[in-house]
Amino acid sequence: MAAADIAMLRDRARTLLDAGDIAGARSVYAGALRRYPHDPGLLNSAGNFHAGQGDLDEALTLFERAILNAPDDAELIMNRCVVLSRMARASEALPSLLRLERRMAHIARYWSVRASLEKTLDDKNAAAASYDRCLALHPTHLQARHGRARLALERGELDAVARFEAALAGQQGDAQLWLGYAQALDCAGQSSRALEIGRALARQAPGWTDLLQFLAELRWALGDRDNFCADFAESARLRPDDCGLIKAWCAALAGVDRHAEAADIAGDAVRRFSGDETWRLAEAVYAGASGDDDRAERLFTDLPLKGPERAVQEARHRLRRMEAESAERLLNDAIGQNPTEVAAWALRDIAWRLLGDSRSEWLHRQEGLVQFVNTGIAPNALAEIVSLMHRLHDTGSMPLGQSIRSGTQTQGGLFDRLEPEVRLVHAHIVEMIERYRSALPPVDPEHPLLRHRDHQWRIKGSWSIRARAGGHHSAHIHPHGLLSSAFYLILPPTAGGSDALGGALELGRPPPDLRLDLPPIAVIEPVAGHCALFPSTLYHGTRPFSAGQRMTIAFDVTLAA
Repeated sequence: MAAADIAMLRDRARTLLDAGDIAGARSVYAGALRRYPHDPGLLNSAGNFHAGQGDLDEALTLFERAILNAPDDAELIMNRCVVLSRMARASEALPSLLRLERRMAHIARYWSVRASLEKTLDDKNAAAASYDRCLALHPTHLQARHGRARLALERGELDAVARFEAALAGQQGDAQLWLGYAQALDCAGQSSRALEIGRALARQAPGWTDLLQFLAELRWALGDRDNFCADFAESARLRPDDCGLIKAWCAALAGVDRHAEAADIAGDAVRRFSGDETWRLAEAVYAGASGDDDRAERLFTDLPLKGPERAVQEARHRLRRMEAESAERLLNDAIGQNPTEVAAWALRDIAWRLLGDSRSEWLHRQEGLVQFVNTGIAPNALAEIVSLMHRLHDTGSMPLGQSIRSGTQTQGGLFDRLEPEVRLVHAHIVEMIERYRSALPPVDPEHPLLRHRDHQWRIKGSWSIRARAGGHHSAHIHPHGLLSSAFYLILPPTAGGSDALGGALELGRPPPDLRLDLPPIAVIEPVAGHCALFPSTLYHGTRPFSAGQRMTIAFDVTLAA
């Protein structure tokens, strides 16, 4: 009798949910659980309901209650893992699945859920193997087909286009799959076809910022420098109240130094979204970057918005106006609220140098913080790496918002790729990072890098840059890293040892938008096969060169999850 009653209550809740009566469905589940608090099936259904509504804490509680009553139920265990992953707790979820491999190895969904967790934790090789196991059991499994195609794209596998086409055969209406397909086509050199698909998607989903960013980068790579943001403009016309869309449009323009245009778009948003002070901050940021300091000053003076982001951005403005003491006060406040804020530390170094504050020496000039080391890769292996990078750059582009000027960047995560040349570089760099850490000064809990000296580190983000004659990196930082890098593969011809050495790495020169005449604290003359490692709080850029090419591999190091 209880089973029939539970089934009836569950059906009633689902009927209400299908009719859009979320409150009614929630009430039915709550009442049913008061009557049958230990039924695993009911707890599972209620957990799925709350997960679908985004109430992840309640969903997790319900799944865990269900597992107490049915500890061997595979579906319950997998549902709990899915929710943990959505809560950014994938590292907690995965071990519980690994322990159950022998018992669940015949279940296709087990491998799909496991692959998703492994991918979230950046173990893409394991994720690919798990998706393959899922597809061996269930060749048309939709999530596994999509996930495996995405991994093929990220790892540079030659069959990425074919995998997306196979996945689309069963999911023609999946927009994410179509975007992945367009990206795979672009990587395969079919950029015109990728643009055609992307524009068709934009007509159906004008507010999709990931798609619009892809289209802007694709147009830019194809040489459409005047109208590369045309799809953003059209989407904003159709969705004038979409703040996320307009912010992404501004960021795309600023990414190629068209700050004045971004400031005008943000200024229009200030007038239309009068209750959102983040638009006034955005207008001030872009106005200052464009050189209109008076406009930025008026905006900052009238801006009631507080918090570390406002403090950091106003500090940039104060540095432009040579008000270093005011900038230091703002940055001190920002770091007090977030001691790991890379951008604040980078600007603080500049403020300290302008003020003659000795703490600048402590921050970036201690012995061992900047190292230039031989990777130990043999010359013949280095030549093979260079050959591969050239092939990848031939289908590369210049991502908007990156530091490179006149050059290309490889697509996706370089160290996610499977080529043996990439695997060799990765292995050498992992060893090199450990040697770097062992040569650092002692742990210092106040220092943004040394506070993490003895923690676990990992590589997060990797790419190659090929700069053409006249190309250079504008001074920049990597705001999500602990450690930044430059591994040299090809160097332009130089006069050797000249202070004006083309392609040289400058550390500590302020970015151009600050308009400060501060020299770098160090200039590194590049050597092929060698790698520069330095704190991510240190601004870095390169000097232009007049002939040849400059090719590097770069990566960020962050704390392990």
